[in-house]
Amino acid sequence: MKCIYCGFEDSKVIDSRSADDNTIIRRRRECLKCGKRFTTYEKIETTPILVIKSNGTRQAFDIDKLKNGIIKACEKRPVPVSTIDKLVDDIQKKIYNSMAQEVTSKELGEMVMDGLKEIDEVAYVRFASVYRSFTDISSFLNEIKKLTHGDKK
Repeated sequence: MKCIYCGFEDSKVIDSRSADDNTIIRRRRECLKCGKRFTTYEKIETTPILVIKSNGTRQAFDIDKLKNGIIKACEKRPVPVSTIDKLVDDIQKKIYNSMAQEVTSKELGEMVMDGLKEIDEVAYVRFASVYRSFTDISSFLNEIKKLTHGDKK
């Protein structure tokens, strides 16, 4: 790391500490030439993920939007916030670990539905009703039949 005082290109790390909820590492350094100390910050570089909507438009992946949709489906259900957070984290990890820069809203919706199916069947049906745009009672009944018979779709 280049010294900010003399420009020498070598320094030693004196102290490292986590900062900002363990997403950044703060390092105290000492220049090997002039001996002055300075601080650097190290952060993971992430590439933005785009969501391809059903109409073909693209928008930035928004973890808060995902979480709010799941919370809405789980409203007034006995689902702890920690369970919702774990589902959101699992989906986020799956998306980032895929190394793809784009994900379709359909893939995202299926990941949410797969997770909700394991957590709470009522929340699953609520989410599915919005995600699959149920228009009548027969759509609900078909989804419930699939759920009770163990079918995926």
